[in-house]
Amino acid sequence: MTLKDTISNDLKTAMKGGDKLRLETLRTLRATLMEKEIEKRGSGNAMSQDDEIAALNTAAKKRRESIEQFEKGGRPELVAQESAELAIIMEYLPKQIGESDIISMIDNIAKEINAASPQDFNKLMPAVMKLLKGKADGRLVQTLVKKRLCMPEREES
Repeated sequence: MTLKDTISNDLKTAMKGGDKLRLETLRTLRATLMEKEIEKRGSGNAMSQDDEIAALNTAAKKRRESIEQFEKGGRPELVAQESAELAIIMEYLPKQIGESDIISMIDNIAKEINAASPQDFNKLMPAVMKLLKGKADGRLVQTLVKKRLCMPEREES
């Protein structure tokens, strides 16, 4: 069963159960997957599980960014709603890898490709993300890779 099918089935359950937040979130996810499917169909390729996960990761990333903005803006009610939606989305994504596991993977890959200085960031980051795609937040991975290579963190403006 594809992720889209699972979401459609859960959508029906949410509709019957009257869970409005879950219903709306699942509708949004299903629409996102349909858009991605139509986009892929245009290129002549079928939708893969990686494509489905990438679409859900994008939706999760949008929620995280919204939560951050609403926290800065002092909107706790919107933070709560976005957090609840994020929790629903996370149910459909692969289990996220913990920070300690990410660090050990970064260390192993850095040793394999001899990445030791900040100049090796463009070599190490893609190699790590290839392994962790969909299993860890990209921002966290980037921060840990920079820390491993002793690169100073810059504040985003």
